[in-house]
Amino acid sequence: MAVLSLLLLLLVLVPIFTFSSAAHSNASASPPSSIGVNYGQVADNLPSPPDVIPLLLSLGAARVKLYDADPAVLRAFAGTGVEIIIGLPDRCVPRLIAPSAALAWVKTNLQPYLPATRIAAVTVGNEVLSGNDSVLIRSLLPAMQSLHSALVALGLDHQVTVTTAHSLAVLAVSYPPSASAFRRELLPYVAPLLAFLAKTCSPFLINAYPYFAYKADPKRVDLDYALFEPNAGVVDPGSGLRYGNMLHAQVDAVRAAIAAAGGGKAVEVVVSETGWPSAGDDDEAGATAENARRYNGNLMRMVAARKGTPSSPGAPLQVYVFALFNENLKPGPSSERHYGLFKPDGTPAYDFLAANSSATVSSSSGGNTAESPSPATDTSSTGYYTISSATGMKPLLWHPTVVVIAVMVAATFQYYGVLGYLD
Repeated sequence: MAVLSLLLLLLVLVPIFTFSSAAHSNASASPPSSIGVNYGQVADNLPSPPDVIPLLLSLGAARVKLYDADPAVLRAFAGTGVEIIIGLPDRCVPRLIAPSAALAWVKTNLQPYLPATRIAAVTVGNEVLSGNDSVLIRSLLPAMQSLHSALVALGLDHQVTVTTAHSLAVLAVSYPPSASAFRRELLPYVAPLLAFLAKTCSPFLINAYPYFAYKADPKRVDLDYALFEPNAGVVDPGSGLRYGNMLHAQVDAVRAAIAAAGGGKAVEVVVSETGWPSAGDDDEAGATAENARRYNGNLMRMVAARKGTPSSPGAPLQVYVFALFNENLKPGPSSERHYGLFKPDGTPAYDFLAANSSATVSSSSGGNTAESPSPATDTSSTGYYTISSATGMKPLLWHPTVVVIAVMVAATFQYYGVLGYLD
């Protein structure tokens, strides 16, 4: 009876310890193939930050990009394991050139929330280099350097990187991707910026929207090519690489421009924004719920399948979808208020489950134009479209390690029992 009791105890405790270890591991690291989401708040009808977290988890999102350092949001994400990028608004950039101001900002907006909230990066401004504010452009890199120095002084530079997001308008040429280059007038700012990113192991962030290209010229741009749907693809005459979707071509154009500017492959390219509006004005071609469903659904499946681009097929592309919610106070055309995956009441803006049923995603490398990625795993209890890179957990009671240990212990107990050491 003693042998049986100890064996049963072992079979109960080992799964508990194994599950606890797995849960801790999942909470402490963002899998490289998990999707990121932009969480903007230019609205007056959004749910509270604590109520936002279940929606993010329903997407399988392990990364969130913010546009400010809202204390309520940072507190809400404490202990969730979700990786956070904080945004520093454009208006704050010039003043943070001063080392004392940068140090004060870090002490106020970052340090109090670490390490409970997993703040991984700060983006300084947004699309600064493609704007018209010369003071802001000249202030960008000095502010980034001051922030990094503040992080070093506080011992936080190994936890938090400093970068900035760009639009594709920083490129003078984007097609073919292999011939891409930055605008000549921006090179005096881009070259030292790339050196800073390489030195600090920080990524180059790009906001890439195939929707804009389609909207500008719907008669010439293949909609399937923009939406990751099967299509003939486009061959880069310079590299010979075939592109099955526009986003990959845009990312590789940025990589080629970085290389041409002397950045090499030391700087990772991350898609900090991409998305498709589910509605728009009459003159906004392609802004429909169906196209948004196809674009974002195929995008999420591609990320979950760890797809790289043709020029870097072995490097899974890190992507942040724009955006979590429809934001009713955003200015501009109607499409600007309809990029959300969710409506403000927490219901999906369109049918994500239908997006998950797509059979193929055009995300080719080399000579292929359409591939079938691994199926997404639905880990949501809400029924929303879910992407997760984690595989389903088998009953831990029958995990091979547990069985082997149990057999060994049982054999040991039986041996000593035979010798009379156990009743």
